[in-house]
Amino acid sequence: MGIKAKNIGLIGLGMVAGVAASFQFSAYAQKNGAPLPLDELRQLADVYGLIKTDYVEPVEDKKLLSEAIGGMVASLDPHSVYLDPKAFREMRESVQGKFVGVGVEIATEDGYVKVVSPIEDTPAHKAGIKSGDLITRIDNVPVRNMSVDEAIKRMRGKAGSKVTLTIARRGEDKPWVVPVTREKINVQSVKARLVEPGYAWVRVSQFQENTLEELARKTTSLYAENPGIKGLVLDLRNDPGGLLPGAIGVSAAFLPQPDQVIVSTKGQLPDSNQVFYGRREFYAQRGDPLAGLPEALKTVPMVVLVNSGSASASEIVAGALQDYKRAIVMGSQTFGKGSVQTLRQLSADTAIKLTTARYYTPKGRPIQATGIVPDMRVAETAEGDMLNALRVRESDLQRHLVAEGEKKAASARDKAGQVDQQQRALALLKERKPLEFGSKDDFQLAQALNHFKGLPVQLAKGEPEELKPVPQPLPGAEHKPPELKAPPAKK
Repeated sequence: MGIKAKNIGLIGLGMVAGVAASFQFSAYAQKNGAPLPLDELRQLADVYGLIKTDYVEPVEDKKLLSEAIGGMVASLDPHSVYLDPKAFREMRESVQGKFVGVGVEIATEDGYVKVVSPIEDTPAHKAGIKSGDLITRIDNVPVRNMSVDEAIKRMRGKAGSKVTLTIARRGEDKPWVVPVTREKINVQSVKARLVEPGYAWVRVSQFQENTLEELARKTTSLYAENPGIKGLVLDLRNDPGGLLPGAIGVSAAFLPQPDQVIVSTKGQLPDSNQVFYGRREFYAQRGDPLAGLPEALKTVPMVVLVNSGSASASEIVAGALQDYKRAIVMGSQTFGKGSVQTLRQLSADTAIKLTTARYYTPKGRPIQATGIVPDMRVAETAEGDMLNALRVRESDLQRHLVAEGEKKAASARDKAGQVDQQQRALALLKERKPLEFGSKDDFQLAQALNHFKGLPVQLAKGEPEELKPVPQPLPGAEHKPPELKAPPAKK
């Protein structure tokens, strides 16, 4: 048995060495002058050998190595993930705005799966699942320590099939079980209409490959039918983000100058240190989807609505329009997901989505773990914004990437009296019907319209959190136009 275990261990070491080569460990060691961690690699091979010889039943080599890669990547931060063939295929479907599932943006927290934001008009949204909900079981399978990738795989399936989710909500005594029917989700990422004579509402629910085409088509139609628009509300609430070119293009659609910086990135690799401008080559590979936009979009008075469900690409847009004073940002502090995930393909049908950089606004303000603080803090309802006590932000997630220069990113949530605040928030939640963004009952939208009309805006009072001041730029973070490089790949 010992000889057999040793032989399998040696085979395992060879396989680990192959994995190391695929990750270019040798190149890394040469570049950084650091030796390979041979002792740790031997331990990994020993564990592999023990599982192959001693585990209660046989385990496939492919499964062991795939799970090892997945665990290694997942240990870094909540947004780095290994994509096996199925997950890789589903990821590509998602960025195209077409996939079969329940329609939630998720992250890991304390070993469980937390809902960052439900996507509008999807089965999850219709079932009443909300930002901050904790998914504890999927089809009665506990999700404790389950990776985001595995959770997504379990929630995806054939159109028309059902998945049963067990949901825990802060302050609730017992979890509740909700069956959700999977659907083929064709996410319409842009909505646009007149909410009052002279005032337009444009909602971007997610940044996808077709977002800019939708934005151009719908705003052009809106202005053709209503040429005298006096104010425009850009609604990014509960927008979980998406593709970077979409965020650059949406920002460019409203900024007067095409050469303005939209966002910059900073990371370990030289290619991770880039500045992105509002020029066509940064948001479109072919043609210019924004070429026919109404000129009035560049000057119309604007309010951008955000909340704690606004993340990633939506924070880039809000930060850019805020930095250039092109729009008033209104609502509550955003999620704070200011990190870049780059897709690195390992084979024809597998990849890792790896965090490679942090995002910064045009003035050099960090987004990661801080988010965008609104110019005007407005609660979701006239009674207040107590629902913030139930929400999760990036800084609340375990292993979240801290903002550059911080040793520890503290949670933005005020911990004092949190239990009482959660109870009151739940009581408020039970008393009111679910909010439909853009409806006549949308309190934040009503305050945005009041701002346009010069009427008093009801600002938030007694929020259950102490919002941070607007982060200041890091020393030397102000941008000077660098030498123009070839258009970057989508990330």
